Amino acid sequence: MRIIAGQYRGRPLAAPPGRSTRPTSDRARETLFSMLTSRIGGFGELQVADLFAGSGALGLEALSRGAAHATFVDSDPAARQAIEANLRTFDLAARASVLGTSALALPAPVRPFDVVLADPPYAKGSGDAVIEAVARAGWLAPGGWLAIETDAKEPVAPGPFTLAKERKVGRARLSLLFFAP
Repeated sequence: MRIIAGQYRGRPLAAPPGRSTRPTSDRARETLFSMLTSRIGGFGELQVADLFAGSGALGLEALSRGAAHATFVDSDPAARQAIEANLRTFDLAARASVLGTSALALPAPVRPFDVVLADPPYAKGSGDAVIEAVARAGWLAPGGWLAIETDAKEPVAPGPFTLAKERKVGRARLSLLFFAP
């Protein structure tokens, strides 16, 4: 697993030990960021959240591409250790925060995020649960984007957001949702 583009392009990422984390493939990550970039132009100065962060690959990719700050959310201590190790390796701790809570029970944000990236475990209804949690906690700013990776057979119901694009990449379905209140 490596960073796809930006300042840290090609650099490897540490992952949590064991099989409890399913990392987003390089191909799916590249497709997801291409989909987002075609809509937002770039990540410069954006506030990004990475839910079910695992190794932190999605948030680190956003930071590598110029995001101002990334908040990583994962309830697994081993995942948080891997994220913190990656932040130290790339000297990004000042531009990041790590929350040890469930991505389905989010606290109120200091300010809503411009982009929320979520890679929940592949399970029935997991994408819908993310949409509900993000909406309930007010984590997405008006005009912001929510990107969710689910199993290819598992579409999401957009709830209060607008489904802008879906794409299947291997075993994954990538869904981009826009918040236009």
